[in-house]
Amino acid sequence: MTEPTQPGANPPSPTKASEAASELNNVLQIISGASTMLDKEQENPETYLRMLREAIQRAEVISGDLNREVGGSTEQRPTQDELSKFKRLEKPTQSTPAQERIMVVDDEQMNLVLLKTILEEAGYSVTTASSGFDCLDLFRTNPLRFSLIMLDLTMPFLNGEETFARLKEIRADVPVVLCTGFIQSERLERMMASGLAGFLRKPVPVEELISCIQKAVGQT
Repeated sequence: MTEPTQPGANPPSPTKASEAASELNNVLQIISGASTMLDKEQENPETYLRMLREAIQRAEVISGDLNREVGGSTEQRPTQDELSKFKRLEKPTQSTPAQERIMVVDDEQMNLVLLKTILEEAGYSVTTASSGFDCLDLFRTNPLRFSLIMLDLTMPFLNGEETFARLKEIRADVPVVLCTGFIQSERLERMMASGLAGFLRKPVPVEELISCIQKAVGQT
């Protein structure tokens, strides 16, 4: 006779697991980016310290939720040793002409702030959008203004794949780079076949980020 399953002992559903993986990658991107900015910001570090505190708190919440799903303890928290295993980002060594304008699209506000700061320090002009709808509104106004779109995948209402398809309908040759934490291989292959210019997995090292953008806009 099969023994009864203990309450809460089942693994989380694939949907919940993928959502948690995506959220954790967002948190790691914030931790890595904020760490980089703290290395460079000596006079007013409080903004980036706040980002780090909030990101670590979010990581604790996600960890607790997953523990509850599998029937584990909710008291375990990530230690500083565990967090420190994620490599700090390095300052890019190459500059880029300021006339290149990038639109960064992400529903995570702290990601927008950090990516905008990193890209502007690399010499780019940056416009940010917090949703697929905002991205399309900005793009329709002046499609030729943007050299590249950096696009998150998991966004409410209009996700990255849908936004990507509509961008290509407006301007077929616009380079679009997907920057996300989790994506099924079949979905990525479908987007690449439709003209995706590149793919970056969060958390993204700065040098990899800049190199991908340079290749996508034909600077290397």
